[in-house]
Amino acid sequence: MPETPTTKTIEAAQAYILPTYAKPAVVIERGEGVYLFDSEGRCYLDFASGIAVNALGYGDPEITKVITEQAAQLIHISNLYHNAHASNLAHLLVTSSPAFAKVFFANSGAEVIEAALKFARRYARAQTGSSATSFVAFDGAFHGRTMGALAVTAREKYREPFMPVMPGARFAQFNDVASLEATMGDDVCAVILEPVQGEGGLRVATSEFLQAARTLCDRYGALLIFDEIQCGMGRTGTLWAHEPLDVRPDIMVVAKPLAAGLPIGAVLMSQAVAECIQVGDHGTTFGGGPLVTAVAATVLQRINQPVFLEQVRSVASYLDEALMDLLAERSDTIKELRGRGLMRGFQISGSAAAVSKAALERGLLVATSGEDVVRLLPPLIIEPRHVDEMIDTLRQAL
Repeated sequence: MPETPTTKTIEAAQAYILPTYAKPAVVIERGEGVYLFDSEGRCYLDFASGIAVNALGYGDPEITKVITEQAAQLIHISNLYHNAHASNLAHLLVTSSPAFAKVFFANSGAEVIEAALKFARRYARAQTGSSATSFVAFDGAFHGRTMGALAVTAREKYREPFMPVMPGARFAQFNDVASLEATMGDDVCAVILEPVQGEGGLRVATSEFLQAARTLCDRYGALLIFDEIQCGMGRTGTLWAHEPLDVRPDIMVVAKPLAAGLPIGAVLMSQAVAECIQVGDHGTTFGGGPLVTAVAATVLQRINQPVFLEQVRSVASYLDEALMDLLAERSDTIKELRGRGLMRGFQISGSAAAVSKAALERGLLVATSGEDVVRLLPPLIIEPRHVDEMIDTLRQAL
């Protein structure tokens, strides 16, 4: 095979990058709107959006302008000093989320999970001494790959090679109130869950389940932590996925789409939690830097507009109808539709990875969730015509 820029890139990656991901032989070069283009000039409709990160698609002129202007002015100063963009973003997050009073910024989803776990133990120690140090998480949960986040991540294939992970975590059945009740105890400092599970098969938490989690946390003096790293920031049609279910957590973590692809994470917490955190309890060198928070403020203001969220709900409804038609057509293969809003997918009889590969070969990027769920996480700016294009290609892939 003759050497090309594509083969050179892939060969260099194989030679020098640790192979922790199974990647197809494709080199993505640029993006425009909801489409990506590889180094060979092939075009792909993106229904993965960098694993729910690129909510505003690619090449957005406003985001590009903010990045360019802020990079020319100031990129990094550390957290030894104030910067106006971090303060502004914190204000926007708190005022758009009435359950919370303070924000801690970090650089990724796993980092804010780690911070939330630390804050929960700090709160328990301040309230009741050191006896309550355990966490309750759920089957199907995925909260990250660092040692604390891994401890509350359910799948054994992620945990087993690195045991022992952080002690003190145990698992209940998702959407099972009786299971949660049986798992709670006086030693629990927090319950952590995703309102819509990402890696766990796109299962949606019921209102009854979240209400029970809130009640049980109150009964045992534990905190309720919502992980909205993937399902938050407009993806389900409201700013936060838990909003329509009318349950307020004590802590919420967000990350993926917040800064249009730049690395950021945020822990939002109630005043009661914030009052227990002291200077020196936690830190980060890069979290909350002026460049990333300037971009994140722009993204948040764009998404948190009624007209934008209404458009997300409208196209999500169109997608839902299209998926129901596809289910009726391919009931031999598609077993069940999953998810909410523009965090959708379906369980199949067979390999989701095989469907993803076949879709890629036909110019469509989709993700997977577990072994048998095809996951659709398009940019929030998609239109009905993009749904039609996706369904046509997906039909061929199936």
